[in-house]
Amino acid sequence: MNILLVDPFTQSTLTPMPDGLGDGSNLKFPFIRGAYRVTGDSDNYTDNFGFQWNKFAKTQIDRNTVASTQSYTRFFAETSWDKEDLTGKNVLEVGSGAGRFSQVVLDHTNATLYSVDYSNAVEANFLNNGHHGDRLKLFQASIYDLPFKPGSFDKVFCLGVLQHTPDFKKSLESLISMLKPGGELVVDFYAIRGWWTKIHSKYILRPFTKGMSNEKLLARIENNIDWLIKAYYLFDKLGVGRIANRFLPICDIKNTLPAGLTKAELREWCILDTFDMFSPQYDQPQKISTVKKWVEEFGLKQVFAGKISFDKAKAAVVKGIK
Repeated sequence: MNILLVDPFTQSTLTPMPDGLGDGSNLKFPFIRGAYRVTGDSDNYTDNFGFQWNKFAKTQIDRNTVASTQSYTRFFAETSWDKEDLTGKNVLEVGSGAGRFSQVVLDHTNATLYSVDYSNAVEANFLNNGHHGDRLKLFQASIYDLPFKPGSFDKVFCLGVLQHTPDFKKSLESLISMLKPGGELVVDFYAIRGWWTKIHSKYILRPFTKGMSNEKLLARIENNIDWLIKAYYLFDKLGVGRIANRFLPICDIKNTLPAGLTKAELREWCILDTFDMFSPQYDQPQKISTVKKWVEEFGLKQVFAGKISFDKAKAAVVKGIK
């Protein structure tokens, strides 16, 4: 069964038209390059993500990296969803980026995926996953203004996104409102581990880097990535990487990137993940206990809140049933 689409600003019912979504006979939201554009705000706080995912559209897609099944492993480790159980289900993904998890859902289950991103990264997602036809329904929309009737979805997931939204708690509330009774939410996020969490190059340099143009920041990273990679491995070899690499302005290669990447792939992943560290407008890690309290406040039961391991990494995950 298709999800009822609504204008998030007026709550009027929307119907598909040849060139977009309409309210009666009037076109309200156009269909452009594979996605319904349910926002008039093309330049928003996610501009950096649109830039990076269209620039690195294929980098994190499992099918493009022979050595990596990281997206597949992460998705099923965090959700614990059964592939067969998703057959015929309506699944909502918010914050899809280039579609790394969209690909997993579409390639490995028979669910119908409604995928949302606030940036024009929807174009990269369509490039990667548009061949799935009607099983992928793409929308450019805000997490706070989702174009769906509340209480509609069997499953909702949001991975790697919530810390980058302006209001973490309000974002959770919006996601949970989309679940039908008995529906399940899964989110992951950057966790506050202690007072030392923000004693890190990312948080030290972000006040400067997040104000740079995307092009300038990317150029700085590309021009310095080779020596940064060498320094990272040197510190690790000397046994001081756990401390020294916190202050090195590069992503955590050992604990976050897939094993077995070629030298060229490693360089590309490092550029992407380092840009992802320094470019977002918002970066707001949370205590796992706080997120657990919020989802219970919004009506979720059987809540899991803790760390889940996948590949070489660990993620802070909260999930529950409405």
